[in-house]
Amino acid sequence: MTGVDALLLGLGAVAVGSAVLVVATRHLVRAGLYLVVCLGALAGMYLVLAAELVAWVQVLIYVGAVVVLLLFAVMLTRAPIGASDDLDRPGWPAALIGGGVGLGLAALLVDAYHWTRVELPEAGSAERLGEQLFSSWVLPFELLSVLLLAALVGAIVLSRPDIGSAADRSAAADRPAGERGRSR
Repeated sequence: MTGVDALLLGLGAVAVGSAVLVVATRHLVRAGLYLVVCLGALAGMYLVLAAELVAWVQVLIYVGAVVVLLLFAVMLTRAPIGASDDLDRPGWPAALIGGGVGLGLAALLVDAYHWTRVELPEAGSAERLGEQLFSSWVLPFELLSVLLLAALVGAIVLSRPDIGSAADRSAAADRPAGERGRSR
């Protein structure tokens, strides 16, 4: 076993351990932070495998944007930050299903490759990736950004039920004309 193999195994153990903690914790914010650790370990694995572009995309997009968006959505919707009683369910059915799926996928992988070496294709470049992303995939890329923006605006609107309500408009109409322009 080489040093690279040991590093990959260590990063894999960190990723799997933090992924288990993501689904096992009762604290929603802690689950988000464990997700950051898991995605960071995956980025480290990409770096060890000499896929620097994919590693930095993992850090920028998933760790830097998706997890931050997830945590903002949790905080904007006033979800419970601490331990939640509604998340206290028996974990053995999920562990049984997850273990069965994991064993099934491992058996499928072993059956498909029979422990043989697979020749990898020639590595791509950032230039080819950029050409594909901004020529063939530009419309889905932009649609996804609009969808994420709409989700963020929707979370803000749902978290503030007092904005635009009928009671708010009638209270504003009942105030004297000099006080209507002032905020509360």
